[in-house]
Amino acid sequence: MSRFIATFFGVGLLPWAPGTWGSAAAIPAAWVIHLLGGFWALLLAAIAATVLGWWATAAATRGKDDHDPGEIVIDEVAGMFIALLPVSLGAGHAEVGFWALYPGVIAAFLLFRLFDIRKPGPVGWADRRNDAMGVMLDDVIAGVFAAIGVAVLAGLSHGVLGL
Repeated sequence: MSRFIATFFGVGLLPWAPGTWGSAAAIPAAWVIHLLGGFWALLLAAIAATVLGWWATAAATRGKDDHDPGEIVIDEVAGMFIALLPVSLGAGHAEVGFWALYPGVIAAFLLFRLFDIRKPGPVGWADRRNDAMGVMLDDVIAGVFAAIGVAVLAGLSHGVLGL
């Protein structure tokens, strides 16, 4: 069960760039969660993915030298759920569908991948922990950074530019 969760239903086993696949797979999952319960459901899903991901990562890496093998992508899923929270909140506030805010979805994905790959500041600190908590925490922090970026871009787009 831990491997199933850690690989996000096997998505992490796809060849080439499993972190990007995990991030991409989180988008339709977030959309379905948003459809079922809006912002609050996505927030709860982000918390659940983080907690379950921590457990699954710890179980999947127990006794191994590699603390963050590529096939573990539940951390990317948790981070993307967080990055997509402003989109979910905005869609609910504007009473439009999740995909009506597709520029925000694209921005969330690109910003999250940027912060996850480059690992600035606290993202890198969390990654250097070399434990299951660090595996999850670096992506949670990257997700928070991406969510802030999405919110700033939305403010610029809708407020300053009037789009």
